[in-house]
Amino acid sequence: MCTSLKLVLSLSCFLFVGIFAEVDECKVSRCSPNGPAIRFPFWLRDHQPAHCGFPGFELSCTEKHQTMLNLSHSVKLLVKKINYKSQEIQVHDTDDCRLTQFSNLSLHVSPFQLQEESQGHFSLLNCTSTKTAYSDYFYPVPCLSAPAYQVYAVYSSYSIDFELSSCRKIHNVSLPDHILMQDNIFPLNWDKPMCKSCEAEGGKCRWKKSNSKEPETQCVKGITLGSILLIIGTVALHRVYSWKKLERNNQIKIEKFLEDYIALKPTRYSYADIKKITNHFQDKLGEGGYGTVYKGKLSDEVHVAVKILNNTNGNGEEFLNEVGTMGRIHHVNVVRLVGFCADGFRRALIYEFLPNESLEKFIFSRTIKNHSLGWKKLQDIALGIAKGIEYLHQGCDQRILHFDIKPHNILLDHNFNPKIADFGLAKLCSKEQSAVSMTTARGTMGYIAPEMLSRNLGNVSYKSDVFSYGMLLLEMVGGRKNIDVTVDNTSQVYFPEWIYNHLDQGEELQIRIDEEGDTQIVKKLTIIGLWCIQWFPTDRPSMKLVVQMLEGEHNLSTPPNPFTCTTPTKTNASTSKRYLQQELTVISEIE
Repeated sequence: MCTSLKLVLSLSCFLFVGIFAEVDECKVSRCSPNGPAIRFPFWLRDHQPAHCGFPGFELSCTEKHQTMLNLSHSVKLLVKKINYKSQEIQVHDTDDCRLTQFSNLSLHVSPFQLQEESQGHFSLLNCTSTKTAYSDYFYPVPCLSAPAYQVYAVYSSYSIDFELSSCRKIHNVSLPDHILMQDNIFPLNWDKPMCKSCEAEGGKCRWKKSNSKEPETQCVKGITLGSILLIIGTVALHRVYSWKKLERNNQIKIEKFLEDYIALKPTRYSYADIKKITNHFQDKLGEGGYGTVYKGKLSDEVHVAVKILNNTNGNGEEFLNEVGTMGRIHHVNVVRLVGFCADGFRRALIYEFLPNESLEKFIFSRTIKNHSLGWKKLQDIALGIAKGIEYLHQGCDQRILHFDIKPHNILLDHNFNPKIADFGLAKLCSKEQSAVSMTTARGTMGYIAPEMLSRNLGNVSYKSDVFSYGMLLLEMVGGRKNIDVTVDNTSQVYFPEWIYNHLDQGEELQIRIDEEGDTQIVKKLTIIGLWCIQWFPTDRPSMKLVVQMLEGEHNLSTPPNPFTCTTPTKTNASTSKRYLQQELTVISEIE
């Protein structure tokens, strides 16, 4: 990152931390959900630092979560409401002892003033009887009274013509006239700090820390908002810079790989070539998680399928997997990679075109009878797929683990010969070692081997592809997804278990048979599929044994129930022993 960008980012981060730390500690507080909002010039003790408010505007919370105004050690009033616009605070005294509160209050040293400042001179009288007849002149003071006597406040200037033999003067007090005459809620106003004009202009009033003897305020206008915008802009700039840097690094990585790959067969095309080949992407064949596939042609005789990779795969891993893996493959049952495009951030893969699309179309489609190919052809397709996977596991310099064997990734040529496609999740490992360590599961749910989800069940290895192949075989037999939520009979929802139970009990599989000999094919494919989906990897056959079982004519033994085992199967049957492999050792991936 350049020095200037580092400097701007550092200053922005410092400003961001400073501003938002202060905003957070001085945010609006309350003593209770229904209590008055407390913000500058007030500050709430034990909840906010003193610098969040103005001197003399201290509030606190009582044990009952009421808001209290602390005017002095002896004068504490409960706050009912605060109006920041009119700069007025309404207070009350729960003991109704305003007279004593205000007799102790020196408003001239307080930032608050009463709305009416005309003073009245009162005499406090201690009377042994209630003066109900002269209520217009006698103002009771309940907090000073007792059952044996009543305390009243009387204007000292009034000349009252009645016998005061039952009353005794206590002392004289001076108070604002309206204090004794109104309800137990009265307003106080403040003149300083004057924040109304600042807030009206969109600013925020703050206490200005200075050496002045008199406290001062400052109006902060736009700095906080501008700082936030600066921070957002800087973060966005940094994100764009980092993204472009990552893209450049990925592009360099891909270019270096392609330079090393130049001696291999596939041809490199520009993006302009891709547009010509696909006639500007007119004929769309399909779309998946990694990209969109279009039909194209290199010449009148050579048709191809072009997969345009999604831009979201910025690190190029799927692209490198496809090109790097398929460049090592030359087999009749694996789709041939004709060429590729790595033009800037635009990436594409060019394959041979297979007119009959995927196997999924023939075994799941409602419009095409799943057995219209015939059981003999389905057996040939199963054998071709097995040979293709065996080649990946044993026929290359390094073992290739596909990790996404499923009907959708099996394409059919004009003679319905199967070809394995989509190596975006493939991994390479040494042929001398038999398992691969992985941090996350790869593949499609319904075809993922159990050990991919839980290492307690065994190590991830080439046996994971065997499991996926077994699920594919059973779907070919059933002509449906193994997990079918549309089936009325819940016992048939999971097809592999349903078919095993029927096979184990010697019942008819209820699979449509068109020609003589089809029954044996169905049973063979079923048994092999069940062997391949054994719960533990060590109980599954290798793909070499699968090919031998498909090509053989002898009867196959029924495998153990893959749906009830809790430990690897141990059996004395010689046929089964051949299928049990040695414990696999964990190895690291070869990128």
